[in-house]
Amino acid sequence: MSEKEMPEYVTRVSVPEMDELLDKTFPVLDNGFVRVVDYMGGDSSIVQAARVSYGTGTKIVNEDRGLIRYLMRHRHTTPFEMAEIKLHVRTPMDNWRQWIRHRTANVNEYSTRYSIAIEDKQKTAPEEWRMQSENNKQGSEGFFPLEQGRYFSERETELHNIAQEVYNERIEAGMAREQARKDLPLSTYTEAYWKIDLHNLLHFLSLRMDSHAQFEIRQYATIIGEEIVSKWVPYVWEAFNDYVLNAVTLTGPEIEILRENQILNPNFDPENLEHYRGQGWLINKGTELRGEGKEFQDKLRKLRGK
Repeated sequence: MSEKEMPEYVTRVSVPEMDELLDKTFPVLDNGFVRVVDYMGGDSSIVQAARVSYGTGTKIVNEDRGLIRYLMRHRHTTPFEMAEIKLHVRTPMDNWRQWIRHRTANVNEYSTRYSIAIEDKQKTAPEEWRMQSENNKQGSEGFFPLEQGRYFSERETELHNIAQEVYNERIEAGMAREQARKDLPLSTYTEAYWKIDLHNLLHFLSLRMDSHAQFEIRQYATIIGEEIVSKWVPYVWEAFNDYVLNAVTLTGPEIEILRENQILNPNFDPENLEHYRGQGWLINKGTELRGEGKEFQDKLRKLRGK
């Protein structure tokens, strides 16, 4: 086998910032947490996979950050599947119902059929009781007055105490755990190991970090994104913020409205390179746009119907 044909020797990718997070507990809500158990890969794993897959097709994008941004921008998702993470999470059961709808992870949950149920239950502070939105059947809007909130919190405590008392009585009487658990409230905490690849994790975060997501699961997603993913794959996190979290996608009808109403300045010249200088998109001494700038220029031409 010639030297050119020799396979590349690959070592395990280690991210020092992530190594420091292993087994660190991030508190969430009143009794929940997220903990990093293990991870595989990092930014370099994504770059490596992309270059193996595309070969010479990625020579134009010759730096790791640039390649990752290119992949994210153009939705080339397969390389992001090369990195994985395993989390240990503790969350209320009603929150877990939303979480587990993301059927793209490997999951092993704490079983109240084999083990005694976790006693902790999520409590709601008087000022945190939300009102049902009038325009969104699955959302909330505004908060109850504080005095009314105090009443709801008191009743919540009574309900939790009664449910726990009944559960304990059944267990002490020797009732099967699988039956004794049936009247526990959804506010009861559960725990799970959750292993997922980066591509599917980013999809989870794009939905659950959104301002329209339910408050409770948004707290978990924000911790996972801002405290963990940002340190694990910083180039990916930067691109994800630029092209997903903080981006807006225009639909065909929206583009038509912009055109028909001349909302776009008709005097704006997409060919004028000075418009793009502040983004750092100019190369060759400011005489040419590089990849991302050219893509934006093409979008402007499309918006203007040219």
